[in-house]
Amino acid sequence: MQRLFSTFADGWPGAGLLLLRLLTGAALIVSGFSGIREGPPPLTVALQIIGIAAAILLLVGVFTPVAGVLAAAAEVWIAISRFSSHSGDPWAALAQAILAAALAMIGPGAWSVDARRFGRKHIDLSEG
Repeated sequence: MQRLFSTFADGWPGAGLLLLRLLTGAALIVSGFSGIREGPPPLTVALQIIGIAAAILLLVGVFTPVAGVLAAAAEVWIAISRFSSHSGDPWAALAQAILAAALAMIGPGAWSVDARRFGRKHIDLSEG
């Protein structure tokens, strides 16, 4: 994970990434559950479940690049199916795909499980 990101943003940028993760995760979960309740075809239900699982990972910041790519791919597929069947709002799915892809590229930020597990380690060389 450290090879993917040169740093885990802290301070105001880290807070911004936390807010972005919370917004994206919550939107994916709400959209996923409402999409499942509509009774779509089984493939769309499977994509919604993948989106919900990826959203939970994004919320806590675990495997953020993988979760972001999974969520983005699922939402793009959902958007394409909505464009072709003229059912539902494809633009909301595309917006969620863009948010998830952005998180996959930027990283989770300092306030995440990924940062705790894979962040830079500080070595104290002072004798004491």
